[in-house]
Amino acid sequence: MGIPMALRLLAAGHELAVWNRTEGRTEPLLREGAIAAGTPAEAELGADAVITMLFDDEAHEEVLFGPNGLMEALSPGALHISCSTISVALSERLTREHARRGVDFVAAPVFGRPNIAEQGRLWIVVAGAESAVARARPILEPMSRGISVVGTEPQLAHALKLGGNFLISAMIHSLSESFVYAESQGLDPQIFADTVNSALFQSPYYAAYYNVMLHPPEMPGANLDVGEKDLRLLREAAAARGTRLSLADSMAEIFIEARKNGLGAEDWAVAQYRAAQLRSRAPAKRL
Repeated sequence: MGIPMALRLLAAGHELAVWNRTEGRTEPLLREGAIAAGTPAEAELGADAVITMLFDDEAHEEVLFGPNGLMEALSPGALHISCSTISVALSERLTREHARRGVDFVAAPVFGRPNIAEQGRLWIVVAGAESAVARARPILEPMSRGISVVGTEPQLAHALKLGGNFLISAMIHSLSESFVYAESQGLDPQIFADTVNSALFQSPYYAAYYNVMLHPPEMPGANLDVGEKDLRLLREAAAARGTRLSLADSMAEIFIEARKNGLGAEDWAVAQYRAAQLRSRAPAKRL
């Protein structure tokens, strides 16, 4: 996700210093005029703002708080925009750490697969102090088709992103079982999905995901690791508020089952569909 987002910023005329945990991943950006940074701290030097797009909380510990980490490089008055999907607990911690250093912190997680990022059509969920959000908006706009400001506390944006990803995963789960049902009745799943979406939802998101499920891409947009991670963070956030989500609990078991069946490298949506097909072959419970 980070590379297509950065390419949109370059195309909009922004100057970028870039760093990636994986060697060689910044090459497409360097060819377009970005400057290579040797460390996260170096990427921040002289910048009007710094954007992080990292996989999980553990990556943030390394990049923000590790040797040559970003947090020590941020000076008072700087702006940090977090586009990652992270835990609510980490978002709260980052809010405190930035406030202690006098640094503006804006949470700005994104909705959209990599192809959507390439088109500059992500939907960005933003939360932070009003003045910080105003600073961040011109940076976020070249990457997005829309921005929702959901509050002044950054963790609200990260909490909303986890809830949105849960809905996507639940949608994929219901589509998977619907396709298994359609197949059992002799219906073509593509015809089933197109018809139901036209009749009931008219949702481009449904269409995008069921087409991925039925026509798996060569390169996964997001593999099972992403779905597992986001569902775990949702359940942790809910548990921290004394809330139990029965569907989320059931889906966690489905993810475990999918990994046991060797589907970890598959696209997140494809893996859920394959898991549903495998479950359908198990002996049915008596009704």
